Amino acid sequence: MNPAAVTREPGLGPRAARASGAVRARPEAAHAYRTAFQRDRDRIIHSKAFRRLKHKTQVFVAPEGDHYRTRLTHTLEVSALARTVARALALNEDLAEAIALGHDLGHAPFGHAGEEALDDIVRGRAGRRFEHNVQSVRVVDVLERDGAGLNLTEDVRDGILHHTGGGSPATLEGQIVRLLDRVAYVNHDIEDALLAGVIAADDLPEDCVAVLGETSSERLTTLVGDVVAQSASGDEIRQSREVGMAFGRLRAFMFRSVYLAPPASEEAARARRVVQALFEHYLESPDDLPASPEHDPLSRVTDFVSGMTDRYALRAYSDLFLPREGPGSSWR
Repeated sequence: MNPAAVTREPGLGPRAARASGAVRARPEAAHAYRTAFQRDRDRIIHSKAFRRLKHKTQVFVAPEGDHYRTRLTHTLEVSALARTVARALALNEDLAEAIALGHDLGHAPFGHAGEEALDDIVRGRAGRRFEHNVQSVRVVDVLERDGAGLNLTEDVRDGILHHTGGGSPATLEGQIVRLLDRVAYVNHDIEDALLAGVIAADDLPEDCVAVLGETSSERLTTLVGDVVAQSASGDEIRQSREVGMAFGRLRAFMFRSVYLAPPASEEAARARRVVQALFEHYLESPDDLPASPEHDPLSRVTDFVSGMTDRYALRAYSDLFLPREGPGSSWR
């Protein structure tokens, strides 16, 4: 097959990013039947960091139930929404998918509690910041493939970096992921909070329900449809004023009633203590760390601790700091 046939990418509108113009830090020959963005997607899916997402917290730390979201299921939901919007707008679905699949690769264990703990530590010690979007780029650039990185295209790297925080993605596909990431987590976190009994359906703000809908399906239909309708032209992925304001109020409700409230807040405090203790231990005992080409001690420990899954971090904490049962523990 002629690679040029692939890079024509039929079906894309004039605003779509083209894989044929994609740039990598290390140039590579075109693939016979996959675009550059498809190859990025596949590299992310096959990465170790992607597999670890299945055991990283979304909202509730190490949940026992089988039906709560994890960082992996969140990622897949963002990917599905982003692909839908990209296709509806004749944008590059492969690029949106790759960005969505890679956007949380650098997330710390225990969700935002772990991220805040690492940020507090590195700021206090070196005046640096720990931000999961920046760490996600470090994962794909440096940490995967034993230090070789995945050599992703600049468009995918940009979308991962700017899915949150300051700045805006350079592509419309990246803007889709930035907005749909929030749409996904607010909606599925409502479902998880209802399942956990943290909130009741009647607790949801009535004015938000009136605009967005009563169920997760209704809300997603409203939110995604609004994005498609409002972003059909121009150089911005956006929401209408009515829907955007209702969504903002719903997101604020979730922060007030779930993310920053018990029991999530209580578990988050415990999780922060676990991350802080592990970080201090590995900084003082670098021989306990796996081999790494990184020479800076702080970066080396940050990479290791941020890459931990929830259960690995809890197991490491237990092994290092909790007393083991004595020989009589199994006596009858």
